[in-house]
Amino acid sequence: KISEIDELNIICRQAKAEGKLSGKNLTELYDLFGQRFTKALEALKENRVKKYIFKPSNRQVWIVVGRERDYLIMAEAEFCTCDDFYFRVLDKQVHLCYHLIAQKIARNLGWYETIEENDTLYDSLMNEWKKATP
Repeated sequence: KISEIDELNIICRQAKAEGKLSGKNLTELYDLFGQRFTKALEALKENRVKKYIFKPSNRQVWIVVGRERDYLIMAEAEFCTCDDFYFRVLDKQVHLCYHLIAQKIARNLGWYETIEENDTLYDSLMNEWKKATP
């Protein structure tokens, strides 16, 4: 059986090729992730996936704006700073929190907002994003 992550990547590749999430893709994603997909789709529709590009270094940081705060996504490591990640993903109950699902779909389909910031703000923003939930 292939993992959730591999399955999500396959669906993202199909959607990218078609330039949209088809009805079939939506059904597959819902079957795969259930409520996590519903929440991810909501985040996408509400334009809560942000890609920060810091200048002049061109460092890139992905953020998903959550209900409580902004969550830092480390896409390559498939890591998120949310509680769901700590409690369910690290316990191997699930592979991805909804923020990661939203970020992967957003990146593949270009459904995100790009925000440019100066490098001087990088450290303070990263410190803010890395903070544990209050």
